[in-house]
Amino acid sequence: MLLQLYSYTFLKNVMFMTAATTGDSLEAKIIAVRLFLDIVEGSIDHDERIAVKILEVFDIKLTDIEKVASQSKAKNDRRFHNVKAFLEQYIFGFIESESYMTAVNLLEHFSIRQSGESFLVKMIEKKQFRAAEKWATFMGKPMLSMLVQEYVDRNKLKNAYLIVKKNNLQQEFPDVHHKYKESALKKLAEKACWDVAEAKANGDRQLVDYLVYLAMEAGYLEKVDELCNRYSLEGFPKAQEHEAIFLQHCFLNLNELGVEDIIWVDELNGLGKATCHIEGSKVVGLDCEWKPNYVKGSKPNKVSIMQIASDKKVFILDLIKLYNDVPDVLDNCLTHILRSPRILKLGYNFHCDVKQLAQSYGDLECFKCYNMLLDIQSMFEDPRGGLSGLAEKILGAGLNKTRRNSNWEQRPLSQNQLEYAALDAAVLIQIFYRVCDHSHAADALDGHNKIEWKSYIVSHMDNPRKSRKESRLRKEPEPEVKDNEA
Repeated sequence: MLLQLYSYTFLKNVMFMTAATTGDSLEAKIIAVRLFLDIVEGSIDHDERIAVKILEVFDIKLTDIEKVASQSKAKNDRRFHNVKAFLEQYIFGFIESESYMTAVNLLEHFSIRQSGESFLVKMIEKKQFRAAEKWATFMGKPMLSMLVQEYVDRNKLKNAYLIVKKNNLQQEFPDVHHKYKESALKKLAEKACWDVAEAKANGDRQLVDYLVYLAMEAGYLEKVDELCNRYSLEGFPKAQEHEAIFLQHCFLNLNELGVEDIIWVDELNGLGKATCHIEGSKVVGLDCEWKPNYVKGSKPNKVSIMQIASDKKVFILDLIKLYNDVPDVLDNCLTHILRSPRILKLGYNFHCDVKQLAQSYGDLECFKCYNMLLDIQSMFEDPRGGLSGLAEKILGAGLNKTRRNSNWEQRPLSQNQLEYAALDAAVLIQIFYRVCDHSHAADALDGHNKIEWKSYIVSHMDNPRKSRKESRLRKEPEPEVKDNEA
């Protein structure tokens, strides 16, 4: 450690000497070469980065090393009779120890081009992509072409595309661009980011066709029709002919969940009616949606809607409009609902929704506290598949998540968006009833005992000194929710 510190200190002092006269600069270079030789010989315990830094700072070439070696005690050392061969052996040690970037820096600095394709493949296999790309760039076009082909063969299409673009290899690899774009579209489609995927396609007919096939594969036949109409595509099946049958066999629908009505709430009168209905319910399901933001590092968009489901109805609150038009009334209504000890609120990973709500509407008090919240996710050890996976496990069918990342700020929302939003809230109630029902519990939970759901109820109060209104709400009797209530 002391030797490493000495090396750094010495290097710093020698660098300072370069600011002096030309003679001093030449002397400093000779001293730096000697230091490098001591490092190579193993006389000095060093950090490998020091050796590279010495070469870079003093621009030490192979001829400089040969000159100093011939004049110093090293001339009696057989290892220095062929300085280049000795350096190659030194560099090979870094390759053996998998310090690939150091090896590449040294090979490039001394213009040593002996290592070839096997060295490149070894770096790729060890996921040392920066070192591999630096080496291939130094070696020239043939090695760059090998690198691109290796990336393509390993399905690292983004890496291949960037190398092709940076080094003007489009003529050699005409298909890489579209393969990369198609790969990017597929990843977006798998995340249900259809709007972003379409924007990435940028009207390219080949990419739009590919996006249509992805939508068909996902069963998102509505998107198939939408794309075909927008880009005048022909030869694809019409969604209206197949979607109802497809969805009926694959996913839960509102009729199966007993939902009779979806009510859009965006004005004062509707908010009042919704609040009265919800306050008369013993159990409600909660969920939220907001427009996804795909700009890295940027803030999430405001929560756009909040869904509150009772046994037969789902109210979808337009939070953006209600907040702009009647913020005080909205705050008061949601405070009564979220803090009421008489209403059991069901959510799925709802603490994330609450956090997002508080960030979106920070001046409202309603999202700072809640009472009688049961997060369904916390009742199960294995969260794989999310809410849809849980619904499939408990109810026998999952949820269609293809519209999950659609534009929730557009007005009006499409009928499919409304149904998707309603399902996410309504399914929570049916999962709760099924889990708590003695007659179904064993089947639903793979033989486990019935879950004691009451132990999972949580409350959160930011301010320990509650207002009179909160104290009044707290004194209301707790709901009597029977285990087999349906």
